[in-house]
Amino acid sequence: MENLKQLAYRQNTRIRLLFLASFAKGLAIIGQALFFVWVADAVFLKAASFDEVLPLLGALLLVILLRAGASYWIGRLGITLSTQARRNLRSDIIQSYKENPLQASIAGQSGRRIGLLLEAIDDTDGFFSKYIPQMIQSYTIPLMLLGVIFYLNWTTGLIILITAPFIPLFMAIVGKRTKQKADEKVEQLANFSGTFLDVLQGLTTLRLFGQTKRQSQLIRDNSLKFRDSTMDVLKSAFLSSLTLEYISMLSIGIVALEIGIRLVVFDSITFFPAFLVLLLVPDFFNLLKDFGSAFHTARGSIASSELIQSELAEQHEPVKWGSAPVQAPVHLALDGVGFQYGNGFQLSPITFDIRAGETTALIGASGSGKSTLMNLMSGLLPASEGRLLINGMPQLQVSEIEWYQNLSYITQDPYVFSGTIKENIMIGAAGKVPEEELERAAHKAGILELVESLPEGFNTLVGEAGRGLSGGEKQRLVLARAFLKKPSLVFFDEPTAGLDLQTEKVLQRAIAELSQKATVITIAHRLHTIQQADRIIVMDSGKVSASGTHEELLTNFEPYRLMIEAQQGGKIHE
Repeated sequence: MENLKQLAYRQNTRIRLLFLASFAKGLAIIGQALFFVWVADAVFLKAASFDEVLPLLGALLLVILLRAGASYWIGRLGITLSTQARRNLRSDIIQSYKENPLQASIAGQSGRRIGLLLEAIDDTDGFFSKYIPQMIQSYTIPLMLLGVIFYLNWTTGLIILITAPFIPLFMAIVGKRTKQKADEKVEQLANFSGTFLDVLQGLTTLRLFGQTKRQSQLIRDNSLKFRDSTMDVLKSAFLSSLTLEYISMLSIGIVALEIGIRLVVFDSITFFPAFLVLLLVPDFFNLLKDFGSAFHTARGSIASSELIQSELAEQHEPVKWGSAPVQAPVHLALDGVGFQYGNGFQLSPITFDIRAGETTALIGASGSGKSTLMNLMSGLLPASEGRLLINGMPQLQVSEIEWYQNLSYITQDPYVFSGTIKENIMIGAAGKVPEEELERAAHKAGILELVESLPEGFNTLVGEAGRGLSGGEKQRLVLARAFLKKPSLVFFDEPTAGLDLQTEKVLQRAIAELSQKATVITIAHRLHTIQQADRIIVMDSGKVSASGTHEELLTNFEPYRLMIEAQQGGKIHE
């Protein structure tokens, strides 16, 4: 709840206006009761004429309008407070995904995240629009009413002090159970959203494997669980409202009995203060009762808030590099660097050096941690422990912008944007690029001949995700980006895998040339790539099993030798 309160109190102006409107409403409640008693006293006890009570009726109308206006502005301020707070929450989550897109996309379900951005954040509305305004009213108005009641009749004030604490006590008891049920409801909704979208996206695959009925039953089960959780929360809400009504009615009844006995039996109080107290006491308990209802709503909001905070905690702090320049070629040093995906896969602390200009191959079975290690070294993932040194300088002291200006990352499935070939090649280039430099980069990447054969040349449009280009052509285009960028550090995820032999040879020559002036780290599958590396790092279950040259590992590391012997077609079995 504290996190939501902090988010609400950031809007200082609205909070101050809520206090001001609550104070005005408190004055209006007192004024309304006061003028009503004056009118009743004048008409029934003093037999005043209509003309004599007309000014009092006018004043009564004014305070009623003031009360209505204050209530309207409290509600309006609550809505605007909620709108801005929820906008800030969505902005925080989207920013966390934006700053760390790889971490955001690796684990979990898209439907769960969409549900988080929509339903979970909208569920916090009650906290901001109802609980905060009602809490401020409860801090302000009951104290004003209690002060007036004590002034008029101290025995009634004493009765209120004894009976009123039962309301927050009951709120605390019921609130604990309500929070538990609300937590279950939010978690069920998140699971239902994630599973539904996941199944929907993979519907064709499920039909091909005959799993549609099974997944349909899974969606039904999740839907029923969400229904049951929702009904439990509603049951708690109805129980809470009913009990608060009983407590309020009992308290008001005790006060009315005390006033009646003093007024009729003992004649120790006059009509004016007795009637005025009887009018103020219901308002006092109604405010506490409304606060109890708002408190129940807030407990549901807290469940959604905790889910949001958990998601933000999983999205680690964005990488910040400082301002020191990166120089080519780059020397990388890992000092106990480790990483863990939540409660899932863990990369154990790793320590080794990659000398400037060295070519390093990462090998190992699928799921051994090669991609995670490469993403850590490239800065796409923040280390959970240890530190990465860049040219002897801690990663946090290196400018992020300058770091990525000196780095290229080429994968097996590169992304090509909708636009011209020229625009795609020039992504990441600093400033205006001369035409001859663009052609030189395309020539080195082996794509110039294709471009020149097209009617529009470099201005030829390609579709989203490179539609219209083959896999090999997309790889050449991405290599042209790298040649134009002239990186000092290159990461390869074996981009030649799955290509025809001729295209593979063209790309291998281009990669070899690109590697001459840069430090190269590649996830290697093919024997040719492994043998050409200056150093080979063998990964196994998130740990470095061995490190050395091809000859050293053949001699000293039996699993590596068996892998080489087992390879077929120049590719290591995974």
